[in-house]
Amino acid sequence: MPRSSSVIPCLRYADPVAAIRFLTEAFGFVEKLVVPSPDGGVIHAELTYGEGEAQGMVMLGGDRAFFDMRMPAQAGGVTDCIYVVVADADAHCATARAAGAEILEGPLDRDYGSREYVARDPGGYLWDFGTYDPWAARD
Repeated sequence: MPRSSSVIPCLRYADPVAAIRFLTEAFGFVEKLVVPSPDGGVIHAELTYGEGEAQGMVMLGGDRAFFDMRMPAQAGGVTDCIYVVVADADAHCATARAAGAEILEGPLDRDYGSREYVARDPGGYLWDFGTYDPWAARD
């Protein structure tokens, strides 16, 4: 199996079950692995986005995940923004909006050639979905 991403963001959510549901329905992530906790929560989860060499991943967990790192609400605001390459930012945004995502900006065209939008998930993390692919060959 080819390694698709050597950098994998890890996020902590107060309700990881709801976060997984939101990230799959609104943003199109796919469950790769979900390790349930005895109380019906989630100890650890891996969600993928994309396919083949272009596949990325986020890992997430609940209140005891990732060495007690702070969630955005605990830190007093946004702590991270994750950029995800998408083929069609407008269609992706429409799906996210229909699933209840809070759209903060866009879709719009950036000076560097990307069409993108920014959304906040229920955990308070910012997600930037755009067509700019820093790995793509440039002319």
